[in-house]
Amino acid sequence: MLAPVKSGSELIREIDQTLTATPTLWWLGHSGFIVRFANITFYVDPCFSDPPGRTRRMAAPLTGELVRNADMILSTHAHPGHLDGATLAGMLAGSPRAKLVVPRSAQEEAHAAGIPYDRMTTTDNGLRIEYFKDNLYGRIYAVPSAHPQLDWTSAGGYPYLGYLIRFGRWTIYHAGDGVAYTDLAAHLRPFNVNVALLPIGPNGFSVSEAAELAEEIGAAWLVPMHYGTFLESPPSTEDRESDFVMHMLGHRPEQRFRVFRVGERWTVPEE
Repeated sequence: MLAPVKSGSELIREIDQTLTATPTLWWLGHSGFIVRFANITFYVDPCFSDPPGRTRRMAAPLTGELVRNADMILSTHAHPGHLDGATLAGMLAGSPRAKLVVPRSAQEEAHAAGIPYDRMTTTDNGLRIEYFKDNLYGRIYAVPSAHPQLDWTSAGGYPYLGYLIRFGRWTIYHAGDGVAYTDLAAHLRPFNVNVALLPIGPNGFSVSEAAELAEEIGAAWLVPMHYGTFLESPPSTEDRESDFVMHMLGHRPEQRFRVFRVGERWTVPEE
């Protein structure tokens, strides 16, 4: 099994000691990211256990019980690799002020996974969640994701969401899991996205679709995700990371991008 570049207590210390003027991100594998601005720490789609039917090729960099610094935890939808009950229970126990943000259609599945209702905040397309800490202000907006359809219902809203995490003039877009669709860029343009975290692969965006969306919304940075963490069935010979880099260098040389290693820190450069 492959090892993260940083993990466990060492990774937690690095997160806690990181104070930067622009957002800092860590990749947790799959769709999992930490987004930190000043001393506000958000976790998005953390999955540290083994989802049913999946085998890890990359070890998890943390356990839920190690996480005591979460201010807010976001799950983009109810699939186990994105809403991992075992991971979330440990995180919420260690971070007693944190709440879990989920699509409103996922509330019952989150509760069935062991998350108390009073530790959840539900959201849907167009809604805003605000967070205050030490005179700092963060906002989270939700936009629909297609997985592979939008699957909207009047009772549950959109079951698959992407999140726009905003701190001041900085906006990080986390697409969750899904594919490109016609109105996605129109949803995102008003938010002036600086960094777009997009899933690549056969069930997500193609590399060219990810690059096109980044251009359409004016994202300064494109980050691929949702690959390389679990063994695929049937096994794939594709090297998605290499394909991504070669495409970007050959076809989109003007688009800046960042490819993470699991457990690696990256601070968004000043523009």
